[in-house]
This record gives sequence, C-alpha cells and structure tokens, in this order.
Amino acid sequence: MNTQSTSKIPGLPARTAALRLLDAVCRRGETFDQALPVATAKLDNPSDRSLAHNIAANALRWMTALDMMIDSATKKRLPDDAKARMALRIALVQVLVLETPQHAAIATALPLVHGGPRRLVHGVFSTVMRDIESGKLALPDYPEIPGETLDRWTYIWGEDVATAAGVAWGKPPPLDLSFKNDPAELGALEGISLAPRHLRMKPEDVNGPVTGLPGFAEGAFWVQDFAASLPARLLGEGHGKTVLDLCAAPGGKTMQLAAAGWKVISLDNSAKRMDRFTDNLARTGLNAEAVIADLMQWTPSHPSEAILLDAPCSATGIFRRHPDVLHCIGSRQIAERAEVQKALLDRVAPWVKPDGVLVYAVCSLEPEEGEEQVEQFLEAHDDFAIDPVDSATLPTGISPTENGCVRTLPGMLSDHGYLDGFFIARLRRKG
Repeated sequence: MNTQSTSKIPGLPARTAALRLLDAVCRRGETFDQALPVATAKLDNPSDRSLAHNIAANALRWMTALDMMIDSATKKRLPDDAKARMALRIALVQVLVLETPQHAAIATALPLVHGGPRRLVHGVFSTVMRDIESGKLALPDYPEIPGETLDRWTYIWGEDVATAAGVAWGKPPPLDLSFKNDPAELGALEGISLAPRHLRMKPEDVNGPVTGLPGFAEGAFWVQDFAASLPARLLGEGHGKTVLDLCAAPGGKTMQLAAAGWKVISLDNSAKRMDRFTDNLARTGLNAEAVIADLMQWTPSHPSEAILLDAPCSATGIFRRHPDVLHCIGSRQIAERAEVQKALLDRVAPWVKPDGVLVYAVCSLEPEEGEEQVEQFLEAHDDFAIDPVDSATLPTGISPTENGCVRTLPGMLSDHGYLDGFFIARLRRKG
C-alpha cells in the first residue's frame, strides 16, 4: 500500500500522530509537552489533535492491561517498543476504552505497520477480541500504576493511597474553574464550590469546549485544578502588597493573586507560555507585570512581602491528566529536579522581606521534591521557619500535616472527583 492510498483512510492521520506520541514517551522518554508539537504538526484540525492525544493518553493509562492482553495472544513476546505492539495498543484502547467500532480500530491500525507484520497485528487483535467476547479477557476495574512508580508510592504512602491513585487514574477528572468573583454571581453554571471563587463541574455536565461555557468570553473564570489553586490561597488577600509569582505561566496563580488584591510581578522563562499568560490576563481583565527571564539570572529591584514559587518538578502529582509522566519519570529524573528546586529556593530566599512569606509548591507526589526539600532548606536558612497552615483555611477533606504544611494525595475528595497530588509549604522569614 503506497503513501497516497493510506493518506486517504479516514482517521489515519490522527492515529499516526498517536503512534508518534507513544513512541516519543515509551522509547525516547519524552513528555507529551515535549512531543506534541512534532507529533501533531501535520494535523490541521483541532479535533484530530484532540483525538490523537486522547488515544495516546488512554493507551498509556491502560498500558499494563493492554500489554497483558497482547502477550496472551503471542507465542513470542513482542519487544516493548515494537511498532506492532504500539499499533495494537492503539487499536485495543480505542475499542475497549474509547468505544470505537472494531472495524475502524483495526483499519486505522494496520497502516501504522506498513511494510511490517500486518498479518501478526491483525491476528493478535482478532484473537484478543474473541477472548474478550467470550469473557476470557477483560479490562480491570481501574488501570494499574506502572511498576516502578507503584512500588515507590506503595512504600512511601501505603497501599491504600497507591490503590486510590489507580482508581482515580481510571476516572475522567472533573473540570475545576477559578473565578475573579463569587461564581454564584454568574448563576449559569452548575457544580459544587469547594472554596471561595471556585466551582467544580462533573465531566458529564460539561458539553463542548470550555470556551463555550457562560462567562468564559467575559473573563469571569479560568480553568485551574483545585489542588493547583491551593498555593495562592495560602497567601490570602493582598490589600495592594507586592507578590512575586515565579514560574508563573500559564497564569492561573497570577490571576488568583490579582483577583485577591495583590500587586503581582509574574516571571517565567518561556516566551511561548507567557503568550498564553498574556492572553489569559487580557481575557479576564486582571493586571500583572509580566517578566520573561531566567529565574537564576534575574533579580528583583527590591524584596517583596510575598513570593510564590511553583517550582519545576517531576509532575507526578498531575498524572490523571498527564499519564505520560508515569512512563518517563523515574528516580534519576526526580533527583535531577530536586537539585533544580534547591537552587531556586536558595536563589529566591533573600528576595523575601523580613516577616514576609515564601510559599513553595510542587505538583509532585515525591517527598524528595516536597517534604525533604523544605527540611533541607530550613537547615540551610535559619532565618526562615514554617508558617503553619490553619486547618480552617483549607477545604473540608484536606488537612495540614503535623508540621503545618499541605500534602494532597490521591484518594482525597474522592466523593467529589478526587484531587491532584501537591506539596505546599508556607515559610515565613523571621523579622
């Protein structure tokens, strides 16, 4: 089959992009953020880009179960990065998770191994489908966290948390919205408010793109996972005081702080991400001073009353929406990011005024980036101490740790759609 004829198969370009995404994550250890621009470059239709991402994300999420099914139908195990295995993952996840008809799934999978073992792929797919229809095979109740991560989280947090992570991973996450004002004033959206200026909508209640929701065009709200909104909440109302929002793009925390009355200086080193940041500020009508610079090279003109450092991290806490991180993040990457976080904390500590606060946050479930990072910082900076978070300032279902920090874990708020994994510490510089 030549390239011209395969290019005419409906839906094939999206599946080809999904294959590129899987290959980038599984073989090269890239994240979706790194791989998406190249993998989807030939897709002009936003719905095709969304489909490619959805197929690849679900293939990664359910990969352990999919591979067990594939292995049950082969005499000799296919290599993990074999194109035939990738194509089978794509075909099977479409049928089993995305409810794609079998004929469409296999018709768009076979061209992915053009010049390769098409007969093998077709045979394995057919065998697995027969075993599913007979009841011999079935997807588990929830996807299994990949081996190294599952072992690590079980050791650190316990079996219950590790199991809850898998359960949460298999459910569509809710849509969290942060508002400039009280969401009740809008009145057109249905959901539950877990904190001031917040609304959580069930996935099944969201019809169409977020941009079509009432109030979006008017800048009434922005999308922001609830756990990601907690660091800015710990700073309270600003009353015109200055706060540095470091590593600020795409701007959710900056908009929170501006809406809470802070004078915000927001810094990020990515011009592309800051373009989106600027667009968000323009839509919401909120104000902040945007700075594009390397945090390790830039210096503020004077110390501030508050700093929010949402540091670069492994991002293992946001695995529900980013299943790729659990396939390309391991102990080495976590250790490398911990070194970066230490350098950033040391860099920004002198920028806090006496009696000012530094909120440190990471969207990570790894203690090396959270609890241990803060312990090391306090040992090296005796002019700082933990400013304990009062349980009354946190939503029901989230409590401070024994030393007054905040650690959110999979399983929290399970009755309301679960929560991303974050660590947050509020540190006060002694006066």
